[in-house]
Amino acid sequence: MSIRFNDNCIGCGACAKVCPGSLIKIKDNRAYIKYPKDCWGCVSCVKVCKVNAIEFFLGEDMGGSDTYMQVETKDHYLDWKFYDSNGLKRTIEVDRTSSNKY
Repeated sequence: MSIRFNDNCIGCGACAKVCPGSLIKIKDNRAYIKYPKDCWGCVSCVKVCKVNAIEFFLGEDMGGSDTYMQVETKDHYLDWKFYDSNGLKRTIEVDRTSSNKY
């Protein structure tokens, strides 16, 4: 599993605070992960990011090497958006109060 930060990152540090492995750091008002391969795949950072700046890449068993997920926050819901090389593939709406069940 691995993550990537896109240009939406504002360096707020919310992702770094929730990373259980303390892998995410903030430098020059931008989040980064030095060794993306060390990511545990818990998606805590993806769920907490308010600006859709984190892309979580799915393994072969979960969609393929070019598939990634982003989360968009909408009031009490999270829209889990899955993309592949052709663009948006699927959106799953999840109630924020139960988002840690998935």
